[in-house]
Parts: sequence; C-alpha cells; structure tokens
Amino acid sequence: MPNELDEVTGPVNSAGRDTHVIEKQIPVKVGWGSTLFEVMLWVLGILPGVIFLFKKISAANYFKQLEQKIQADASTIDNYLEQRVRILQNLAKLVEKAIDLDKDVMKAVAAFRGGRLPEGERNQVAAQIDGAFGRLFPQVEAYPDLKAHAAIADAIQQNSYLQKEITAARTLYNDTVNQWNTDVFSWPTKMIVAARAGYTTRIPFTASAEVKEQAKGVFF
Repeated sequence: MPNELDEVTGPVNSAGRDTHVIEKQIPVKVGWGSTLFEVMLWVLGILPGVIFLFKKISAANYFKQLEQKIQADASTIDNYLEQRVRILQNLAKLVEKAIDLDKDVMKAVAAFRGGRLPEGERNQVAAQIDGAFGRLFPQVEAYPDLKAHAAIADAIQQNSYLQKEITAARTLYNDTVNQWNTDVFSWPTKMIVAARAGYTTRIPFTASAEVKEQAKGVFF
C-alpha cells in the first residue's frame, strides 16, 4: 500500500499557504447520550453515581483554577506591555532633549500616557507600541551620537529584552488556553461539566495583520 501522504510525489501548493487564528469561541454542548450515561450510573447503583458526582465536583474546581491561571498568564503579558510603554516614554524624552522629534512620533508616544492599559485590547495595544517604537528608532539611527548615549542604549536593550519576555509570556498563555480548549471537550466528566456551566473555547494570541505583513519583509 503506498503512503497516503507522499512528500516526494504528492500534490503541493507552490504558492504556499498562510494560516490565521479563527476568531471564534465554540460553545461546549452535550447531547442526550451524556444524560443517559449519567442516569445509567445511578441505575447501576448508588456508588457509581456518587463517584461520578465527586468527579464532576473535582472537574468544576479544576476549570475554576485553570481559568485563574489563564487570567494570571494574561496579566503577565499586560505587565510586560506596560513596562514597554514606560521605556518608550523615557526613550522619547531622552531623544527629544537631543533632537527635534517628529510630531507624529510624539503623538504616538503621548497616546500611552494615560497609564493603565485598556482591558481586552492586548493585541491592539501591543501593535500600537510596536508602531511607536518603529517610528522612534529611525530617529535614533539617524544620529550616531544618540546611539552612543548610555541611557538611550540601555533603553533600547531593555526594549529588546521585554520583546523576548512578551513572546515567552504569549507562548505560556497559548499553552494554557490550549489546555482549556482540550479539556472542555474531554468526555465524559469535564465535557459534561463544561457544557452545564456554559463554557466555550478560548481564543489564543493572534498577531495583527500589520505585524504579519512586516514579517514577510526583508530585514537585512
């Protein structure tokens, strides 16, 4: 029998294929079969029914704890984003003292002076911060003396470090979300509990269209 997937002679898409995260939360549902399963446990005896009842209580507690873990992972991303905002503001002030910054650059930085990052807009804020840094760095690159400034060099290094930390935090967040999305469809116990609680799947981190387009460019 030949291989079903043959990477040598099989059909290929020479144009390649881009992938996207689907922005959709899928509700967890169970049918009459699950109800019949629970009824049959009680029919078989009190002990099976009681055991399954305690398993459902354990599953409900598990989901509550996992939900808190997702919140904590999301908060970690927000903390790193907020640190990048502080660095961006400090860097802009340092550069502004040395040269006349473009007004659009200062507008982009001033947009974050409100302090607290808006809830539920994590991806959008991250893209805006990237854009603000993208406008500021060319200003620094145009003046070699600025790059030699110790405080500016330190701010640039901190920004690079935080970008890596944000990537790691997003990976951790996605891992936890993937765990949730897997467990809510784990039949019978967890799926039944998730369906009765009205849970849905969760959407992992997604990069903005602007970032995806930039990633296709030439950097060197």
